[in-house]
Amino acid sequence: MNTLFIAGHARLPSGMAAQNLYETLTITAEIDKQYGVIITASCTLATQHGQDFVHHLLRGLSLQDGIDKPIEAVRNNYLGKAGNALISALKDLYKQYETYNSSNNTSI
Repeated sequence: MNTLFIAGHARLPSGMAAQNLYETLTITAEIDKQYGVIITASCTLATQHGQDFVHHLLRGLSLQDGIDKPIEAVRNNYLGKAGNALISALKDLYKQYETYNSSNNTSI
């Protein structure tokens, strides 16, 4: 298999619809092993529209280039209460990606 499945987690702010369902926000991504490109992404926002938006926002970005572009995409395009939680979950996801890369001694 040429892809990885990675998850990142963050605490949700109070007063959000998603918080009634989950205590944490999770972003999952299927990532190409060779280039670090996000093929598909999902999250635990309460609405399908929000979940689809995050998918389209992150799809095609490469974690090989770092986490700055995905964070910038969220900051510039997502104006909901979960913005900081999305960014924290992305940072956690990126940490998992870096751990994978360092443990496999790959040049990705």
